[in-house]
Amino acid sequence: MKLKTGLQLYTVREELAADFDGTVKKVAAMGYEGVEFAGLYGKTAEEVKALMDETGLNPISAHVSLAEMLNDIDGELKKYAKIGCKYIVVPYLPEEYRPERGNFDETLKILEYFGEKVRDAGFTMLYHNHDFEFTKIDGEYYLDTIYSRVPAELLQTELDTCWVNVGGADPVAYVRKYTGRAPVVHLKDFFMRGRQKEGLYELIGIDKKADNSGENFGFRPVGHGMQNIPEILAASVDAGADWVIVEQDRPAPGQTAFESAQLSADYLKGLGLMA
Repeated sequence: MKLKTGLQLYTVREELAADFDGTVKKVAAMGYEGVEFAGLYGKTAEEVKALMDETGLNPISAHVSLAEMLNDIDGELKKYAKIGCKYIVVPYLPEEYRPERGNFDETLKILEYFGEKVRDAGFTMLYHNHDFEFTKIDGEYYLDTIYSRVPAELLQTELDTCWVNVGGADPVAYVRKYTGRAPVVHLKDFFMRGRQKEGLYELIGIDKKADNSGENFGFRPVGHGMQNIPEILAASVDAGADWVIVEQDRPAPGQTAFESAQLSADYLKGLGLMA
């Protein structure tokens, strides 16, 4: 398969906070070809660029929140340009920007504005979904509304295949749906009992009221959960993706974040994706 593999460093965020350089070097040793950033943990762009050069990791992309963009989009773009990232990713749509608040047209204008800024700075902007975008507005999932209303030259997809599935859609079909607009695909595996829709976001540090027992929902290393990973990979190839990025929001029960990331790497190596 003509796919390169990366790790979303949010997977090992606690380890990064304790030892950024050592953690990145461990990720490289696992066999991942690149990384996606979710913050720099106090490191300068120059320090991170030097670490990428030392480890040989490709600095694929960076998740930059809407709040960070609104605060200083030019500064964020300069920082990640120094590191060498190709993609800038909108990682999450806060509640106040969603259709339920009645100002979705304004949200789409904001995304288009930032898409222009990102494009003009030499990057490609992506949008990373969760499951809440699989709410229908006028008969259409509003994830699709985002992509139909914001031009492709300003916004590409970073489909998170776990959240597509949790949202009630077929991740394989969804990746293929955005053929030509899916340069990066998130590989994420999970266990879910039934079709639980409530109380998942404490698992990613958002909804503090959610049940975190793991009895009904939990993240798993790639290839160790409910996802049809070979079919998702085949769809990613068909869609023209360059990168698949492993992300695990929390380690599986009884595992460390490093152990979960290594198990994902080992599974992908078994499929011939990684050396």
